[in-house]
Amino acid sequence: MRSISVLLAFVLLGITGCTSVQVRPAAAEQAIRAVVIRDNPKVVVRDFVDVLVAGFARHGISAKVVPPETELKDQYVVTYVAYRNWDMAPYLCDATISIEKNGAIIATGEYHLKGKGGLSPAKWNGTKSKMDPVIDQMLQNFR
Repeated sequence: MRSISVLLAFVLLGITGCTSVQVRPAAAEQAIRAVVIRDNPKVVVRDFVDVLVAGFARHGISAKVVPPETELKDQYVVTYVAYRNWDMAPYLCDATISIEKNGAIIATGEYHLKGKGGLSPAKWNGTKSKMDPVIDQMLQNFR
């Protein structure tokens, strides 16, 4: 009986997976109206930038994507990394977003799928469903 309980607990842990989200939101006094997203050509999650742009727009913040080498001063600059894993199909497993102004970090958001999602079918959820909560927490002071 005890071995069945242990096996059941292990299976449930594998099915549910664990997601970690850590956010440091931007303070309302930042008065962010527009951001510049520095393109990261190493990111192969196709819709990641589109989800970012839409997330900022949802909070009334315009976003413009620029090449990585663009010189930017006195602007809110968004940088990001996103990583995929593969299990019958590619899926987003880790991402970090930062907002900086003149080298100072204004806000950060991290998404991490612990154990690469285990057996949970939620690991194949889209980029939007994974990143929207992170973006919304980062920009919670902007509606």
